[in-house]
Amino acid sequence: MLSPIKIYKFSHYLFKKKFIKAAKFLTYVNRVVFSVWIPHSVIIGENFKLGYLGLGIVIHHNCKIGNNVTIAQNVTIGRNFGDNYVPKIGDDVYIGTGSVVFGEITIGNNVIIGSNTVVNKNIPDNCTVVGNPFKVIQTNRTKKYYQLDENREIF
Repeated sequence: MLSPIKIYKFSHYLFKKKFIKAAKFLTYVNRVVFSVWIPHSVIIGENFKLGYLGLGIVIHHNCKIGNNVTIAQNVTIGRNFGDNYVPKIGDDVYIGTGSVVFGEITIGNNVIIGSNTVVNKNIPDNCTVVGNPFKVIQTNRTKKYYQLDENREIF
């Protein structure tokens, strides 16, 4: 089945091979067909997952995303107004529905960002954050509470 992640991966491959116009075209295909904006220049690690086929997700073209990241629907990852620096997202991160992550920040590894959370400052490793502005509600999380059974579909 065709998915926005497969289209992104192919457009990123074309981007690396210097077929820029074809890569841009596939980015727009993703936008029209799946209502997701994942530019061809984004660097994304392995096991990247999107909730509801990426409905409403917007990712800035300079963003770097680690391995095992799950992004729920209606999430925006971008820059501050007038700033060209964007978030760097670590490994094993879950970003909840409707969250906004922006600015020159780093999201650590093994982090859960709750639904409708606004993140504009760095988040350390092994945390759970919620709210607007965000508050750290749990630290020293262990990975076993975050990982899902490999055979189970989450979305």
